[in-house]
Amino acid sequence: MVRAMQPQDLVDSTVMDNSGSKIGKVGTVYLADDTRRPEWVTVKTGLFGQKESFVPLSGAGMESDGLHVQVAKDQVSDAPRIDAEGHLSEKESVELYKYYGLPAPRAGNGENMRDRGRDAAAGGAAGGAAGGVAGTTRPTGRDTAETKARPTAEHAAKGGRHDASGAGDVVRSEEHLRVGTEQVETGHVRLRKYVVTEDEQVTVPVTHEEVRVEREPITDAKAAGKTEIGEAEQDVVLHAEKPVVQKETVPVERVRLGTEQVTEEQTVQGKVRKERIDIDDDTKRGRKS
Repeated sequence: MVRAMQPQDLVDSTVMDNSGSKIGKVGTVYLADDTRRPEWVTVKTGLFGQKESFVPLSGAGMESDGLHVQVAKDQVSDAPRIDAEGHLSEKESVELYKYYGLPAPRAGNGENMRDRGRDAAAGGAAGGAAGGVAGTTRPTGRDTAETKARPTAEHAAKGGRHDASGAGDVVRSEEHLRVGTEQVETGHVRLRKYVVTEDEQVTVPVTHEEVRVEREPITDAKAAGKTEIGEAEQDVVLHAEKPVVQKETVPVERVRLGTEQVTEEQTVQGKVRKERIDIDDDTKRGRKS
């Protein structure tokens, strides 16, 4: 169990596993009821830190780069989901110790775990046994300012004794949204070509031959030679051009697909938790003004 660390030092610290890999950030610190020392922390993992897993502080220590624990990152990710609701029960604590393969702390001086848990809930650190109880653990740090403040008031009502591990102050914390971006696939665009048939008209000039009758008067009969009256004919071959259609394939255009990045603003929202501090002063009850 961690002895030199205070809850306010652990909240929002970076958590590293036994191989030095980053697991996440500390969300909530849970104290043992009898010793009031940190025993468990929840670590925020997953996208945007929306998932929290319990991590034991047995053998853990604070270093310059964060809190180093003695479990692996994969173990934390697969740890049982437990909704402690402000207090980690004996059964839940034993289940977590069993999952991590760690021995659960035992109660000292012959007291059973159930009695130790009840006494710790009523009197805070009055027991003070060094062994600690795995089954009764309360949170502190984020979301637990009220839980941490109440034992102080109870001690004052029982003779002004103070918790040996506390400094008489309460750290109030709140959650802030940390929004990042990730690249995801949104769809596919395909470039496909297909064939259509359409009519096309082209005007082309063509030529043809026509018959033309030419008459030339004869002025010198002798030069024309001897002629006889009778029938005669002459055959003339006419020619004409006609369009001949041929088709050929020619490239006319090159088409390609490209992408460009467009930046736009998008608003996201989420629920965050904030701690509020109440003062419960038993010394002012029953006084007449």
